[in-house]
Amino acid sequence: MKIALNKEYAFRHGGVAALFFGLGLWFLHDAIFVYPSKVEGEHHTTVEFQYSMAGLLILAAVIVGVRLFNNFRYTLEWNDEEMWGTATRGAKVKFSDIKSCDKRQWESKGIIAVYTNDGKRYVFDSWHHTGVKELCENQFFKIAEA
Repeated sequence: MKIALNKEYAFRHGGVAALFFGLGLWFLHDAIFVYPSKVEGEHHTTVEFQYSMAGLLILAAVIVGVRLFNNFRYTLEWNDEEMWGTATRGAKVKFSDIKSCDKRQWESKGIIAVYTNDGKRYVFDSWHHTGVKELCENQFFKIAEA
């Protein structure tokens, strides 16, 4: 089995990134073409403000886009004995090597943290990826209850 990027999460965050980028381009357009041609005192804002907002919105769009891309690249596969993928930093982690599971945020946020015997911590978020719920029910909850 494996986890996959949650399409609803991807659609929402992709939309936010596109909206921020579009608004940033709009502010940039105004800074370059609209406000320089206006007479001083004819408008309530400055060209510098337009550039600042353009930069801020485009930066926000890039940050959201990069986070979405990283979640797209996040992979995990598992069988009855072990899990592997980018979520485990390329290592094969045996379920028997899991020391504990922190599921305090599971009910409210769908997040679980898994700790292994060698001190490593892996966090899984069911809002970002589908398949986390199945992984938790089949593997992690058994460990947490033991």
